Amino acid sequence: MIQYHDAEWGTPLHIDQELFEFICLEGAQAGLSWQTILNKRENFRKAFDNFDPQKIVKYGDDKISRLLQNAGIIRNKGKINAIISNAAVFLQLQEEYGSFDKYIWKFVDHKPILNKRKEMSDIPAKTDIANLMSKELKKIGFKFVGPTICYAFMQATGMVNDHVVSCFRYKEVQE
Repeated sequence: MIQYHDAEWGTPLHIDQELFEFICLEGAQAGLSWQTILNKRENFRKAFDNFDPQKIVKYGDDKISRLLQNAGIIRNKGKINAIISNAAVFLQLQEEYGSFDKYIWKFVDHKPILNKRKEMSDIPAKTDIANLMSKELKKIGFKFVGPTICYAFMQATGMVNDHVVSCFRYKEVQE
């Protein structure tokens, strides 16, 4: 967790395939700890073709059966099917907007929201923007994208800076 925090969490991310990975992993995390997902992250990457939506969208029953037997990932049929169906919606958004990045970052006016949290307890589980993102993503067909998942996605990908102001990463991720 320390390595993830110090090198990755909260850094603004604009690479479509990595954004897709995060939205998938955040959805897989529902009801579990983020530590569990980080421990299985490399297994997820291998199992889901490095989160290549062009490949994932073609998964059929045989691949789904293999995924459900893969102890290295979260073997929840709903979550696995969500990743596959989300890949199709993701590709549609890329086509419509030119990139998923352009679409998803519109929720924060294409620049990170700079919060000024003093304590970890000041960080909410969801926000109005996360609620809006969740509602829109669900409307267009995404699954496992509730407001809490969307806010965690926003935090992880640097759409919001929720490092507390005393954290050395608070200023780093702004640069």
